[in-house]
Amino acid sequence: MLFNSIDFVIFLPIVFLLYWFITNKNLFVQNTLLLVASYFFYACWDWRFLFLLMFSTLLDYFTGLKMQDAANQNGKRFWFWLSVLVNLGFLGVFKYYNFFAESFTVAISHFGFKINPWTLSVILPVGISFYTFHGLSYVIDIYKSRIKAERNFVDYAVFVSFFPLLVAGPIERATHLLPQIKKERTFDYDKAVNGLRQILWGLFKKIVIADNCARFANLIFNNSAEYSGSTLVIGALFFTFQIYGDFSGYSDIAIGTARLFGIDLLRNFAFPYFSRDIAEFWRRWHISLSSWFKDYLYIPLGGSKGGNWMRIRNTFIIFIISGFWHGANWTFIFWGALNALFIMPSILFKTNRTNIETVASGKLMPTLKEFFQMGLTFSLIVFAWIFFRAENIGHAISYISEIFSSSLFTIPKFPDMYNSIVTLLLVGVFILIEWQGREGEFAISHIGQNWYRPIRWTFYSLLIFLIGMFMPSVESPFIYFQF
Repeated sequence: MLFNSIDFVIFLPIVFLLYWFITNKNLFVQNTLLLVASYFFYACWDWRFLFLLMFSTLLDYFTGLKMQDAANQNGKRFWFWLSVLVNLGFLGVFKYYNFFAESFTVAISHFGFKINPWTLSVILPVGISFYTFHGLSYVIDIYKSRIKAERNFVDYAVFVSFFPLLVAGPIERATHLLPQIKKERTFDYDKAVNGLRQILWGLFKKIVIADNCARFANLIFNNSAEYSGSTLVIGALFFTFQIYGDFSGYSDIAIGTARLFGIDLLRNFAFPYFSRDIAEFWRRWHISLSSWFKDYLYIPLGGSKGGNWMRIRNTFIIFIISGFWHGANWTFIFWGALNALFIMPSILFKTNRTNIETVASGKLMPTLKEFFQMGLTFSLIVFAWIFFRAENIGHAISYISEIFSSSLFTIPKFPDMYNSIVTLLLVGVFILIEWQGREGEFAISHIGQNWYRPIRWTFYSLLIFLIGMFMPSVESPFIYFQF
C-alpha cells in the first residue's frame, strides 16, 4: 500500500476513527489496533514477506529478553551476536547475495575461470533495511545497557512495524519511540492539524515535484548516449529534485501520519539543499540514517579521536557502508566514497561543525558568501547523484564525460522539452516555499499561520488542486522502497 494511493486514502481515516473513537482510549487496545493495521498495511504489498517481518520482530524481542536476564556477560554476548548475525544474514541473503555472487564471478573470470553462480530469483522485501536497523539499534542498546528489554510484545512489535515508518523510515530508536508507545495518548487537535499540513506538503513533494521530475530524469538518463552535455546537466538536476521530493515527501507523510495518532517520529530532512558545505548536508539529509551510523558504527570505531589517519579511515568506512546500505550496486559504493572525499577537507581541517545554524536565519536573503557556498555544495551534490542514479559505473562515467565535453555549451534538446518548462517553474516555486519556511520543521509548518483565513485556505486549496491535477493514473512507488 502506497501513501499516494486511493487504498491509503481509505485505510488511514478508518484506522484513525477506530483508534480515537472505538478503543475508548485504552492503551493496550490502541497499540493492538496499530499492530494489526501495520501488519495489514505491509501485507497489502506482499503477505508472504509479512512472516519475515514477524520473525525478525520475534527474534529481537526474545534475544532482548535473554540478554536482559543473562546470568553473565558470556550469555549476554551469545544472544546479542545471535540476533545481529541472523538479522544481517537475512539482509545479506535478500539484498546482497546476488551482488556478491555476480561480483565474484566477474572477478574470477579475470583469472581464466568461468563459473555459473546460483542466484536468487526473489524480489527484495520492502522495508527490510529499515526494520532490520530498528531491531539492531534495540539489541545494541540493550547490550550496551542503555535501555532495558521491553517485556510487552505488542508494544515492541509496534515499535518495529508502526506502519507510517515501516517501509522507508525514519529509522527510529527504542529510546525515542518506545516510551511514546507505552504512554497513554489523548487526541491533540493542534498536533493532528499540523500532521495533516505535513502530509499535504509531503504529497505535494512526491506527486507534483518528484513524479514530474522523474518523467524527464528517466528520459534523459535512460537515453543519455543520445544527448548533449547541456541536456545531461538538466537530467541530473531533474533527478536531484526527484530524489529529494520523493524521499523527503515520504518522510513528511510518515511523520504527519504518526502525529494523527499522537506519536512524534524523528525528523529525517532539514532543507539539505540549502547547506553551505557537505558536512552540513549530511546533518540535514536522511538524518535518522546518518545519526544511526554515527552512534552505532562511527563512534565505536573511534570517531574523530586520534590522528588524521583514524578520522580518514572512519569517515570512509561510514560513507562506503552507507552507500552499500542503499543498494547492491557498485554505483552506490562509489557514491558513498565520493561523498567521503567531498567531506574530507572539513574533517581534516576540523571545520565540519562550522555551519550548525540555519542559513540566513532571520533574514530574507543569504549573504554573497553563503550564496556561493550553497551553490558549490549543491553542485557537488548534483555531481554525486549521477553515480547514485546511473545503471552502473560505466554509465556514470560516460554520462559525466559527455557533460565535460564541448556539447556542454550547446542548447539542450530532448523530447517534450517545452512541457518540462512547467516542471521547472514548479520546482522554482517549490524552492521559494522551502526557502521561506526553512526555519520550520517542514516548509509550510509556519507559512500562512498569520494570514487571513481565506487566503490561507486558498493556499492549501491550490496545493490540493495541483496534487489532484498531477496525480498519475498509475501509482508511482517511492524511490526508497527499493532500499
